[in-house]
Amino acid sequence: MKLPSRQQIASFDVDAQRSFSPLCPNELPVPGGDRIAGELNHQALLAGFRIGSKDAHSPQAVWVTEDPARIGKPGVPGRNVKEHWPVHAVPGTPGFELLPGLPPPVEYDFFVWKGVELDLHPYGACFHDLDERLSTGVIEWLGARKISHVLIGGLATDYCVRSTVLQLRRADFAVVLNLAASRGIAIDTTATAIDEMRAAGTHIVDCAADLEPRQ
Repeated sequence: MKLPSRQQIASFDVDAQRSFSPLCPNELPVPGGDRIAGELNHQALLAGFRIGSKDAHSPQAVWVTEDPARIGKPGVPGRNVKEHWPVHAVPGTPGFELLPGLPPPVEYDFFVWKGVELDLHPYGACFHDLDERLSTGVIEWLGARKISHVLIGGLATDYCVRSTVLQLRRADFAVVLNLAASRGIAIDTTATAIDEMRAAGTHIVDCAADLEPRQ
């Protein structure tokens, strides 16, 4: 895939938080989730802008469960929550922080905090609600800067990364999923998510080096 000029490219770090890595084993650790920071930094060098997102959840959220059998299962009341999850990504805790090696949020060009309300648990970073009516501002921000291509990595491939990619594709951005900068929760759901993203027109690369011009 030939990329346009850097000023037309944004690099997106989706929920690259300690909560979704083995650094916080009691939250939602994604295997290998603590090993993507270097690749996220690499892809950011190809872009003129860097944007990011974080989950920011309350321990009192309606979807919280301490029952392992209910994790990832439906049955939560309300139209903006799909499944039950354990407490994770709580502001002020280690799980809320970005992975070691990533810049602090103030050094990004645009940043989203999502899932703050007790009855909201969005996956994609472009909307606060599952009905996709309440924008986080990402799509509008990208459009205002005439960005055409978005390079994406983060956690987890089969949930928040997948949803963000599909939201951006529906908004007509060219999207590149960097597999080396992403990790999924499970092999089967990750494979399904990658197939779905590819079917939506997403360009998928093994690593950021695949996007660099050949010498």
